Amino acid sequence: MTPVLSIEQLQQVLVESFPVGDVPTIESLEGDVVVMSRGVDDSHGRPGGTLSGPTMMALADLAAWVITMAHVGPVVLAVTTSLHIDFLRKPELTGLVARARLIKLGKRLSVSDVELFSRGSDQLVAKAQVTYSIP
Repeated sequence: MTPVLSIEQLQQVLVESFPVGDVPTIESLEGDVVVMSRGVDDSHGRPGGTLSGPTMMALADLAAWVITMAHVGPVVLAVTTSLHIDFLRKPELTGLVARARLIKLGKRLSVSDVELFSRGSDQLVAKAQVTYSIP
């Protein structure tokens, strides 16, 4: 599948759609795969010096939204209908990278597979499947 929006256009959609807070960076977009990252600090942590689950879930959800937007255009009112995540190992309290792959795109639903990594590691820390409803 060929994206209809570029990295620059998608980054602009992110900035305009989420004006408050720190917006993750889109690192690459190739076909049906987007790679995004976000910096983290102590506010993203939890006891034990690890990254919090909600931080990982938020990036997984956003990466699925971005790969959907890449293929349907800026339909910003698309909403999550399902998010299943498996936490596989303790993530470091460091940058987080998400690789989302669009596995199904229909008229009303998109389904994405999202892999999460600690920056600098090739070991999965979590894996999610996310479904979006497209209005």
